[in-house]
Amino acid sequence: MNAGLVGIAVIDILLFLFLVLTAIAITRLRNLFAVVMLAGVFSLLSAGLFVTLDAMDVAFTEAAVGAGISTVLMLGALALTVREEKPVTHSAFLPLLVCAIAGAALIYGTLDMPPFGAADSPVQTHVAPDYLKRTPVEIGIPNTVAAVLASYRGFDTLGEVVVVFTAGIAVLLLLGGGGRSRRLGDVTGERKKD
Repeated sequence: MNAGLVGIAVIDILLFLFLVLTAIAITRLRNLFAVVMLAGVFSLLSAGLFVTLDAMDVAFTEAAVGAGISTVLMLGALALTVREEKPVTHSAFLPLLVCAIAGAALIYGTLDMPPFGAADSPVQTHVAPDYLKRTPVEIGIPNTVAAVLASYRGFDTLGEVVVVFTAGIAVLLLLGGGGRSRRLGDVTGERKKD
Protein backbone atom coordinates (compact mmCIF):
# COMPACT_ATOMS: atom_id res chain seq x y z
CA MET A 1 0.00 0.00 0.00
CA ASN A 2 1.44 3.38 -0.95
CA ALA A 3 1.60 6.40 1.36
CA GLY A 4 -1.32 8.19 -0.35
CA LEU A 5 -3.73 5.32 0.27
CA VAL A 6 -2.57 5.00 3.87
CA GLY A 7 -3.19 8.71 4.41
CA ILE A 8 -6.69 8.47 2.94
CA ALA A 9 -7.43 5.41 5.07
CA VAL A 10 -6.30 7.25 8.21
CA ILE A 11 -8.50 10.24 7.34
CA ASP A 12 -11.48 7.94 6.69
CA ILE A 13 -10.99 6.15 10.01
CA LEU A 14 -10.70 9.47 11.88
CA LEU A 15 -13.86 10.81 10.21
CA PHE A 16 -15.75 7.61 11.10
CA LEU A 17 -14.49 7.86 14.67
CA PHE A 18 -15.62 11.49 14.94
CA LEU A 19 -19.00 10.53 13.43
CA VAL A 20 -19.49 7.81 16.05
CA LEU A 21 -18.42 10.11 18.89
CA THR A 22 -20.75 12.84 17.66
CA ALA A 23 -23.67 10.41 17.39
CA ILE A 24 -23.04 9.15 20.93
CA ALA A 25 -22.86 12.72 22.22
CA ILE A 26 -26.15 13.55 20.47
CA THR A 27 -27.92 10.64 22.14
CA ARG A 28 -26.56 11.53 25.60
CA LEU A 29 -27.29 15.28 25.66
CA ARG A 30 -30.49 16.82 27.04
CA ASN A 31 -29.78 20.39 25.89
CA LEU A 32 -31.58 20.66 22.55
CA PHE A 33 -29.46 23.60 21.31
CA ALA A 34 -26.32 21.47 21.73
CA VAL A 35 -28.06 18.59 19.96
CA VAL A 36 -28.91 20.81 16.98
CA MET A 37 -25.34 22.10 16.78
CA LEU A 38 -23.91 18.58 16.99
CA ALA A 39 -26.32 17.42 14.28
CA GLY A 40 -24.87 20.15 12.05
CA VAL A 41 -21.36 18.97 12.93
CA PHE A 42 -22.40 15.39 12.10
CA SER A 43 -23.60 16.53 8.66
CA LEU A 44 -20.36 18.43 8.09
CA LEU A 45 -18.30 15.37 9.04
CA SER A 46 -20.45 13.28 6.68
CA ALA A 47 -19.77 15.77 3.90
CA GLY A 48 -16.04 15.48 4.60
CA LEU A 49 -16.30 11.71 4.41
CA PHE A 50 -18.07 11.98 1.05
CA VAL A 51 -15.25 14.21 -0.19
CA THR A 52 -12.67 11.54 0.69
CA LEU A 53 -14.82 9.04 -1.23
CA ASP A 54 -14.72 11.33 -4.31
CA ALA A 55 -18.48 11.98 -4.17
CA MET A 56 -18.31 15.76 -4.42
CA ASP A 57 -21.93 16.22 -5.52
CA VAL A 58 -23.20 14.24 -2.52
CA ALA A 59 -20.80 16.11 -0.21
CA PHE A 60 -22.06 19.45 -1.49
CA THR A 61 -25.69 18.40 -1.00
CA GLU A 62 -24.98 17.08 2.51
CA ALA A 63 -23.20 20.30 3.48
CA ALA A 64 -25.94 22.53 2.06
CA VAL A 65 -29.00 20.58 3.19
CA GLY A 66 -27.74 18.66 6.22
CA ALA A 67 -25.48 21.22 7.83
CA GLY A 68 -27.09 24.34 6.43
CA ILE A 69 -30.84 24.27 5.87
CA SER A 70 -31.66 21.55 8.41
CA THR A 71 -29.69 23.30 11.15
CA VAL A 72 -31.42 26.62 10.43
CA LEU A 73 -34.87 24.98 10.44
CA MET A 74 -34.14 23.13 13.69
CA LEU A 75 -32.86 26.33 15.31
CA GLY A 76 -36.07 28.06 14.18
CA ALA A 77 -38.14 25.28 15.72
CA LEU A 78 -36.04 25.46 18.87
CA ALA A 79 -36.73 29.18 19.18
CA LEU A 80 -40.44 28.35 19.50
CA THR A 81 -40.06 25.46 21.93
CA VAL A 82 -38.19 24.60 25.11
CA ARG A 83 -34.41 24.25 25.35
CA GLU A 84 -34.27 21.08 27.45
CA GLU A 85 -35.54 17.61 26.58
CA LYS A 86 -38.14 16.16 28.94
CA PRO A 87 -36.91 13.27 31.09
CA VAL A 88 -37.51 9.84 29.58
CA THR A 89 -40.31 7.96 31.33
CA HIS A 90 -40.29 4.73 29.34
CA SER A 91 -37.81 1.92 28.89
CA ALA A 92 -35.23 2.11 26.11
CA PHE A 93 -35.70 -1.58 25.28
CA LEU A 94 -38.38 -1.15 22.59
CA PRO A 95 -36.52 1.54 20.61
CA LEU A 96 -33.33 -0.54 20.79
CA LEU A 97 -35.23 -3.61 19.58
CA VAL A 98 -36.71 -1.65 16.64
CA CYS A 99 -33.26 -0.31 15.70
CA ALA A 100 -31.73 -3.80 15.93
CA ILE A 101 -34.45 -5.30 13.72
CA ALA A 102 -34.16 -2.46 11.17
CA GLY A 103 -30.36 -2.78 11.15
CA ALA A 104 -30.57 -6.56 10.67
CA ALA A 105 -33.01 -6.06 7.78
CA LEU A 106 -30.66 -3.55 6.14
CA ILE A 107 -27.69 -5.87 6.52
CA TYR A 108 -29.72 -8.77 5.14
CA GLY A 109 -30.70 -6.62 2.16
CA THR A 110 -27.04 -6.02 1.28
CA LEU A 111 -25.88 -9.64 1.45
CA ASP A 112 -26.46 -10.33 -2.26
CA MET A 113 -24.77 -7.14 -3.45
CA PRO A 114 -21.59 -7.48 -5.50
CA PRO A 115 -18.32 -6.63 -3.74
CA PHE A 116 -17.48 -2.93 -3.52
CA GLY A 117 -15.81 -1.77 -6.73
CA ALA A 118 -16.14 -5.13 -8.50
CA ALA A 119 -15.50 -4.69 -12.22
CA ASP A 120 -18.03 -7.39 -13.14
CA SER A 121 -20.97 -5.84 -11.24
CA PRO A 122 -24.04 -4.92 -13.34
CA VAL A 123 -23.54 -1.18 -12.89
CA GLN A 124 -19.97 -1.45 -14.25
CA THR A 125 -20.86 -3.67 -17.21
CA HIS A 126 -24.16 -2.14 -18.40
CA VAL A 127 -25.05 1.30 -17.06
CA ALA A 128 -21.73 3.12 -16.51
CA PRO A 129 -20.15 2.37 -19.91
CA ASP A 130 -23.29 3.59 -21.66
CA TYR A 131 -23.32 6.90 -19.78
CA LEU A 132 -19.56 7.37 -20.16
CA LYS A 133 -19.84 6.84 -23.90
CA ARG A 134 -22.99 8.91 -24.54
CA THR A 135 -22.47 11.87 -22.20
CA PRO A 136 -19.70 13.76 -24.08
CA VAL A 137 -21.58 13.38 -27.37
CA GLU A 138 -25.14 14.09 -26.20
CA ILE A 139 -24.56 16.62 -23.42
CA GLY A 140 -21.08 18.05 -24.04
CA ILE A 141 -20.20 18.22 -20.34
CA PRO A 142 -16.94 16.52 -19.34
CA ASN A 143 -18.15 15.70 -15.79
CA THR A 144 -20.41 12.67 -16.21
CA VAL A 145 -21.95 12.94 -12.74
CA ALA A 146 -22.96 16.56 -13.30
CA ALA A 147 -24.31 15.68 -16.74
CA VAL A 148 -26.43 12.84 -15.35
CA LEU A 149 -27.82 15.00 -12.52
CA ALA A 150 -28.46 18.08 -14.65
CA SER A 151 -29.64 16.50 -17.87
CA TYR A 152 -30.60 12.82 -17.79
CA ARG A 153 -32.08 13.18 -14.29
CA GLY A 154 -33.01 16.84 -14.64
CA PHE A 155 -36.71 16.35 -13.88
CA ASP A 156 -35.83 14.09 -10.94
CA THR A 157 -33.45 16.71 -9.55
CA LEU A 158 -36.09 19.41 -10.06
CA GLY A 159 -38.59 17.21 -8.23
CA GLU A 160 -36.19 16.79 -5.31
CA VAL A 161 -35.70 20.55 -5.13
CA VAL A 162 -39.48 21.08 -5.14
CA VAL A 163 -39.93 18.50 -2.36
CA VAL A 164 -37.22 20.07 -0.17
CA PHE A 165 -38.63 23.56 -0.79
CA THR A 166 -42.19 22.42 -0.02
CA ALA A 167 -41.03 20.67 3.15
CA GLY A 168 -39.24 23.83 4.28
CA ILE A 169 -42.30 25.99 3.62
CA ALA A 170 -44.51 23.45 5.46
CA VAL A 171 -42.21 23.49 8.48
CA LEU A 172 -42.19 27.28 8.54
CA LEU A 173 -45.99 27.35 8.28
CA LEU A 174 -46.35 24.80 11.06
CA LEU A 175 -43.93 26.65 13.33
CA GLY A 176 -45.52 30.03 12.65
CA GLY A 177 -49.08 28.71 12.30
CA GLY A 178 -51.54 30.95 14.02
CA GLY A 179 -48.82 33.35 15.09
CA ARG A 180 -50.35 36.42 13.50
CA SER A 181 -53.93 35.59 14.50
CA ARG A 182 -52.76 34.81 18.04
CA ARG A 183 -51.01 38.17 18.23
CA LEU A 184 -54.08 39.94 16.83
CA GLY A 185 -56.25 38.11 19.35
CA ASP A 186 -53.97 39.21 22.16
CA VAL A 187 -54.16 42.83 20.96
CA THR A 188 -57.96 42.77 20.65
CA GLY A 189 -58.23 41.03 24.03
CA GLU A 190 -56.15 43.77 25.60
CA ARG A 191 -58.40 46.41 23.99
CA LYS A 192 -61.50 44.72 25.42
CA LYS A 193 -59.97 44.74 28.90
CA ASP A 194 -59.25 48.49 28.68
